[in-house]
Amino acid sequence: MADESQVFETVAKVGDLVEGLGVPLTIAGRAVALFLVDGEYYAIDDSCPHQSLPLYDGIIVERTVTCLAHGWRFNLTDGSNFDNPRLCIATYPVRIVGEEIQVATTLKMKNDG
Repeated sequence: MADESQVFETVAKVGDLVEGLGVPLTIAGRAVALFLVDGEYYAIDDSCPHQSLPLYDGIIVERTVTCLAHGWRFNLTDGSNFDNPRLCIATYPVRIVGEEIQVATTLKMKNDG
């Protein structure tokens, strides 16, 4: 669930993504992959920690993306690696506002003074 202190960026419109195929994005200078799986949107780092290869073009099975290079598998919901629990990639909150798909980019800094 999205935190109210997060900043979101519109990255696509509902209907732009094809179910089960990833889309590469650059959000706040970071490579991010956006997926539509079973009607839900997921955003993750678009870089496999093994050799920094993209994940947007990986194989999607249920809520898992598999890197094409060496078969590393990541959970789209929490970024965990199925084969090595010590490895993890970042995930980003996604929300739908009207027809816009938005991904969280940064946290707003609270002004304490």
